[in-house]
Amino acid sequence: MATDPSDLIVGLLMTALGLIGLLLASGAMDDAMYVFGLALFAFACVFDLGLLRRHFDRQEALRHG
Repeated sequence: MATDPSDLIVGLLMTALGLIGLLLASGAMDDAMYVFGLALFAFACVFDLGLLRRHFDRQEALRHG
């Protein structure tokens, strides 16, 4: 099972960006920053799930084709 190093690096950076979003939301003084921090966290989660899906789709394609 070979993992593409660029996918790993991008996934880790998106995880860090999601944590930054949570930090922004936790320290927000207004509603706009709170919503932005939560949206940043949600985007990072969806992006990382997409990377995982792509990884397992590649593995499935190699196994069957």
